[in-house]
Amino acid sequence: MVFQMQEYYFKEGCFIEEWHNQGADQDCSIAHVRVEPKQSTKLHALKNTTERYVMLSGYARVTVGDRSWEIAPKDVVVINADIAQKVENLSDQDLKFLAICTPRFKEENYYEVQI
Repeated sequence: MVFQMQEYYFKEGCFIEEWHNQGADQDCSIAHVRVEPKQSTKLHALKNTTERYVMLSGYARVTVGDRSWEIAPKDVVVINADIAQKVENLSDQDLKFLAICTPRFKEENYYEVQI
């Protein structure tokens, strides 16, 4: 079964299109994420949820915990549960990546992190 919906803006500072996120599969969710040129997501974490970014297009600087580095298409970034993260689009085109969460993403597990 495929679960798709229209792209929507999420308070994190990016656009989300849920490709797979349903109660019947608590183990995993997959979302297509888009960050506009020269924009950044908010510093945030996911409670009890590991997230993987699979980079599709664009170039970015990712921050995970106290480390930051540049990423490009085909890179994979693993972010453990409750670790601060953000991604900044460095390019003049939309940054696009898949966000794969285990267990599946639930909005109540999202929280902003203050420095």
